[in-house]
Amino acid sequence: MNSDIAVDYLVTGMTCGHCERAVTEEVSRLPGVTAVEVSASSGRLSLTTDGTPLDDADVLAAVDEAGYAATRA
Repeated sequence: MNSDIAVDYLVTGMTCGHCERAVTEEVSRLPGVTAVEVSASSGRLSLTTDGTPLDDADVLAAVDEAGYAATRA
């Protein structure tokens, strides 16, 4: 049984690869996050966790730390 959980967010303000890397680095540091995909062109952040509960506020704070704003998709 796969316990991975995928969650999507909309991120505003990203325009380039540097933006994508900044968000990826911050979100990847959250406990339980196993994969992060970020697209500046679509403004989307998709993350996968190992099943560890992850609070949206923690993800939003990580995106904010990278210099952007996010909402759950």
